[in-house]
Amino acid sequence: MQVILLERVNKLGQMGDVVTVKDGFARNFLLPQKKALRATANNKAAFEADRVRLEADNLERKTEAEAIAAQMVDLKVVMVRAAGESGQLYGSVSSRDIADAISESGVKVSRSQVSLDRAIKTLGLHDVVIKLHAEVSETVVINIARSEDEAEVQFTTGAAVVDANEVKFEEEASATETETDVSEETSEESDAADEAATEE
Repeated sequence: MQVILLERVNKLGQMGDVVTVKDGFARNFLLPQKKALRATANNKAAFEADRVRLEADNLERKTEAEAIAAQMVDLKVVMVRAAGESGQLYGSVSSRDIADAISESGVKVSRSQVSLDRAIKTLGLHDVVIKLHAEVSETVVINIARSEDEAEVQFTTGAAVVDANEVKFEEEASATETETDVSEETSEESDAADEAATEE
């Protein structure tokens, strides 16, 4: 499907560009989010007639986003969560949780502005990108800890507060499982070879 971009879209183009995208991407993301119009003759004419206003609106939104980004420079947010000794959270931290925590710190952001590939499931310091505008983003440090005291230690050391013995135990358990799997496979291969030799 061909669409006219109404704002800059990463890896696609700038405002006013006519680009070809997959139908699903256009129908499910670009069109509902008002980031693009179908590239029909009528829409092209309407866009060109309204281009000056659209560019002015985009510039105003960008300026507002830059002002919010300035408030977020060096922003560090603490989130207290229950976790095991190895640092694994009981549950996870989602983009909604992060948006709520940042908003509580005084800077209003929405869940859709939080760029998170997958939910966070471990203690520690996590850099999360907040996309305030197509051309403006800011990185926020999310400090996930079991308590405010641990959060302070994590800020100071730059590492999660975990029980090293517990982590080592989990790594050893994982290695033992792998060795067991390998030995079982080797045993099965040996049995198969013995059977083949007997048949001969």
